[in-house]
Amino acid sequence: MQKGLTKQEYQQYVEKMSPKSKILRNVFRAFLVGGLICVVGQFFINILKLRGIDQERASTITTLIMVFLGALFTGLNVYDELGRFAGAGSIIPITGFANSIVSPAMEHKTEGYVMGVGGKMFVVAGPVLVYGISASVIAGILYYLIHK
Repeated sequence: MQKGLTKQEYQQYVEKMSPKSKILRNVFRAFLVGGLICVVGQFFINILKLRGIDQERASTITTLIMVFLGALFTGLNVYDELGRFAGAGSIIPITGFANSIVSPAMEHKTEGYVMGVGGKMFVVAGPVLVYGISASVIAGILYYLIHK
């Protein structure tokens, strides 16, 4: 806090200097881009089902395609631009996860493939993986005990 300012004067100063939030615009962009990513995924599922693939396999293949596209667009620096535009809409679980794995790896590729790419690949996604794997083990044990 600056010298000579009361808390109320300081709060008014902060409000005056802070940029105005554009919540409505940000929500619209996030909804638009997140929805478009989901539409692309649904498009792939529909195409695969039209080709005679059952729902479960079509969903699995679509997941692989979406992870690949997320990683590809991250590698081409398209996903970062999308993230700047869409904000939270770009972190749809599948493509956002691919982005969170590829971004740190690309950032540290100058350190080599083992220590750079391999070592930094799971910096962001590591905690997610640890929590997911731990939760699935606990759920599996509980399922086994309940249905034994």
